[in-house]
Amino acid sequence: MTAQPSLSRRAAAELVGTAGLLVVVIGSGLKAAELSRDTGVALIANSLASAIGLGLIITLFGPLSGAHLNPVVTLTSWWSRRIGGEGLGGREALVYTAAQSAGAIGGALLADLMFGRTPGTFATQVRDGGHLLIGEVVATAGLVLLIQGLGRIGRPRLIPAAVAAYIAAAIWFTSSGSFANPAGTVGRSFSDSFTGIAPESLPGFVGAQLVGGILGLALAALLYGTGRGGGRSANPAPAPEPEPVEATVPAALPETGPADGASPEKAAYETIG
Repeated sequence: MTAQPSLSRRAAAELVGTAGLLVVVIGSGLKAAELSRDTGVALIANSLASAIGLGLIITLFGPLSGAHLNPVVTLTSWWSRRIGGEGLGGREALVYTAAQSAGAIGGALLADLMFGRTPGTFATQVRDGGHLLIGEVVATAGLVLLIQGLGRIGRPRLIPAAVAAYIAAAIWFTSSGSFANPAGTVGRSFSDSFTGIAPESLPGFVGAQLVGGILGLALAALLYGTGRGGGRSANPAPAPEPEPVEATVPAALPETGPADGASPEKAAYETIG
């Protein structure tokens, strides 16, 4: 089995991956607004670019760090380990979260630099109202449920495409535009652009995302069970060896041995999460 990368390499993957995600989200929003005054057309372009970029980033960095790119996903992974499943330890979760936050801010600054804008200008687009917070709860809960559910039924390899498709849809079906990522939300406050969010809107959005993460975990536990015992495991237990049966076997024939019960190796990345 391939050794797990060091924590420093995994943290670097989370930092670079989250920075790349913010470059894609903010950069595509800036380009879309530059090319079209129609908000609907701009949102179509932004949602497609964001989904494609996210899927590619998860595919690239998943084998290194799991490509969480999101503190909510990291915290749900930590919780899964606490209740007996696979996931991150407390120190790893803290390092991942710090790397994601730094990467998100760096990606926002880089996106503004690419488009000739002054980096670090705080967003002025206020996003408040209870309906938007409900949208963030729904968006984040759905994301966590998707990642946890695919992991617990033994289909983690579907996560890159599934998460990309979900985000593309959630940008449209939620009132908030599906930020669904505390680090990404903070990063987007550093860019006064089409995809930005004013700093005063951060507490409500981040709080709603944390509530959504808890709700997603609760739904996953309800539907698939907790830990590795829920649903079909990605690492099924070995089949029990058959009881020996006394029988007369011709000397020329080999004896029948027990079936191989070795379980497959752990998938390249866990989730949802």
